[in-house]
Amino acid sequence: VTPQSSDSETSVSTGTMTDSRDDQTYKTVTIGTQTWMAQNLNYETANSYCYDDNASYCSKYGRLYTWAAAMDSVGTLSTNGKGCGFGTTCSPTYPVRGICPEGWHLPTKAEFETLITAVSGQFTAGKVLKSTSGWNDYGGESGNGSDAFAFSALPAGFRDNDGSYYFEGYDASFRSSTEDLSL
Repeated sequence: VTPQSSDSETSVSTGTMTDSRDDQTYKTVTIGTQTWMAQNLNYETANSYCYDDNASYCSKYGRLYTWAAAMDSVGTLSTNGKGCGFGTTCSPTYPVRGICPEGWHLPTKAEFETLITAVSGQFTAGKVLKSTSGWNDYGGESGNGSDAFAFSALPAGFRDNDGSYYFEGYDASFRSSTEDLSL
């Protein structure tokens, strides 16, 4: 599969990886020069949650992590994100492994921007990175994407800091090692 990018063709290849911590296998996708997990991480740790506190959502979407958990702010796996968490200004050492499996890291804002550019820019990225099913219709339009790059983003929703869950079926949020993601 070689979808068109705005400037030139972007190569895409798929594979798998296994997390040695719990033997879960995940799909991966290489888009241009970057390799991404094409499924949300489902490694259980403190401050990680299944949507609506229901284990079936973890099987479907993976886990939802607080930023502190994603960064491994306690320094269990590495010290690169130690001390980073909600309401705390920190200076991580990049790349930040955080909660990621060995050999992987949380993407930075710049890495997300590279991905968005590789898939034809911010105005089409959402549509071409979303899975072809599972997204609820919104405003009379299908919420599903084309999954043109095998990224397969799912609408896992999110968990607010107060413990409330929102927008399963409508929204996908991604953690970054950059404190202010504002794209």
